[in-house]
Amino acid sequence: MQQFILLLHDQMQDNPFFTMSPDEIQAAIREYSAWGQRLDSKGQLVAGEKLKDEGGKQMTMENGDVSVVDGPYAEAKEVIGGFYTIRAESYEHAVELCRDHPHLRFGGRIDVREVESMMPTEKA
Repeated sequence: MQQFILLLHDQMQDNPFFTMSPDEIQAAIREYSAWGQRLDSKGQLVAGEKLKDEGGKQMTMENGDVSVVDGPYAEAKEVIGGFYTIRAESYEHAVELCRDHPHLRFGGRIDVREVESMMPTEKA
């Protein structure tokens, strides 16, 4: 079975989570959790995490010098708020598994990308 990463995009503006009550946010979190638990019970969930709200660091290299800056940039209109790694038989299967993800109902976007291992292969 192939692995796919699901990148959960959120809008910085008009994000419904900014106007939800604490009870509504907890209910939404339960929906996300239930979705992940359903896939986990079928052996299809590899990982799933929410990213912390602080922006982290962005690294680039120019002329051999590594630059590290706080991210994301303030002018960004969207951020990746979390991710899942799932097992599916194909892109079509991965998309089908995501059709009922609560993130879509909350106005988010999900990018589905196949994962290719970067780990060295064993030598014979």
